[in-house]
Amino acid sequence: MAGRWRTKSVEQSIADTDEPETRLRKDLNWWDLTVFGVSVVIGAGIFTITASTAGNITGPAISISFVIAAIACGLAALCYAEFASTVPVAGSAYTFSYATFGEFIAWIIGWDLILEFAVAAAVVAKGWSSYLGTVFGFGGGTADFGGLQLDWGALLIIAFVTVILAWGTKLSAEVSLAITVIKVAVVLLVVVVGRSTSRPPTSRPSSRPGRPGRVAAVRNSRCSRC
Repeated sequence: MAGRWRTKSVEQSIADTDEPETRLRKDLNWWDLTVFGVSVVIGAGIFTITASTAGNITGPAISISFVIAAIACGLAALCYAEFASTVPVAGSAYTFSYATFGEFIAWIIGWDLILEFAVAAAVVAKGWSSYLGTVFGFGGGTADFGGLQLDWGALLIIAFVTVILAWGTKLSAEVSLAITVIKVAVVLLVVVVGRSTSRPPTSRPSSRPGRPGRVAAVRNSRCSRC
């Protein structure tokens, strides 16, 4: 039982990564890492969820949530920068938790990361499949298979990305750069065109009032607890 809480020292972690059998080759530079970071920030939902939320729920006040999210991301980046300087090896949160909390917590964090990336990949693949289905008109890339609705467009996207990742990290960085350039160009185009065609009355009021039904429900729930 005590072995589950054993930690791995920073020196041991560095020594394990320097072994010839398991050592990772450094193929990425600072520019590749920056591109990866930008490509993660500009995801599939920024082209649809932002517009639908601003148009139907929040109004222009959605920009406040972006400022709060930017502050949170900046604090998270500082935390990871401190972790990376303290434990300069690969492994992200798994390695950090192994060195501080122990093997059992690191095991949980490792599987949590796998679940996180699997769910995120499925959501992003579904989003891009819907985009391509709308652009090329093939019904969102879904088909019935044994009573289940199969999104073959998302499966093809995942298979394509998997092949690129298996081919090499440097190739993945180059493909990510190309996709990121396209996404940034689209975002800048929307900002420029939206700025040139927007009218001041459309930004007032900045935030929309809550629905009366929701306000009454909140008041009633508070009174019931009094």
